[in-house]
Amino acid sequence: MEVLGYYQQFERNIGIILDALRAGLDLRTTPLEVSLPLEVYVLCEVLNTGGATYRLTTEGVARLAEFEEQYVRQEAETEAIMRRILEDKRSFMRTPEGRVLTKEMLIRRLEYFNETARLVNVMRIQQALGSPVQYQHPHLSTGVALKK
Repeated sequence: MEVLGYYQQFERNIGIILDALRAGLDLRTTPLEVSLPLEVYVLCEVLNTGGATYRLTTEGVARLAEFEEQYVRQEAETEAIMRRILEDKRSFMRTPEGRVLTKEMLIRRLEYFNETARLVNVMRIQQALGSPVQYQHPHLSTGVALKK
């Protein structure tokens, strides 16, 4: 999907993820439990670099709901900032790793939320079908084979 598609689907993708969380989807056994709050934080930093005023006070996956609350209040401003960032080929932002193109940082976040929404939909379907919870068996993680 192209950047424009990610941008156009952003609000929908956030809604899909939040709906799944509100429906009780458990992310504790997935990498999303760690990556989702980090990606929300980075997205806020990118938007704040563009002039937004996002402030996160929560931890964990609750950050997404906090972000959405703020996004709804400043939707038009945020969308204008996103458009401006996506059109700007020269804007840089400082990160702990050095200077990074702001546009690339935003594109990566939009891709992340698109992919996460797709993954959450798959997880909800599996849950609805009664698939067992997926986890790593302790014996398999240590390299010890199970006897039948």
